[in-house]
Amino acid sequence: MKLGRVTGTVVSTISAPFFDGRRLLTVDLLDPAGTPTGAYLICVDAVDAGAGETVLVLDEGSSARQILKSDNAPVRAVIVGIIDEITLEEE
Repeated sequence: MKLGRVTGTVVSTISAPFFDGRRLLTVDLLDPAGTPTGAYLICVDAVDAGAGETVLVLDEGSSARQILKSDNAPVRAVIVGIIDEITLEEE
């Protein structure tokens, strides 16, 4: 699982039929403190996330396909939660 912030929507005029009716979002990855790492993912939105929201991303192909209930979908990453707050404990 990874933390990320939704930064935009992906629009595609031609895609695999699996993606019909599903939203693809760009997500900037974050470190535990909420700072962008410089990496990003394109994710299937399973929780109706919006721009600027901090999200939990499942970035494992077979697990993502299980969440979406499709054994052969061309999916690697899926947004599985919207994060309200992150609390880090001091060491």
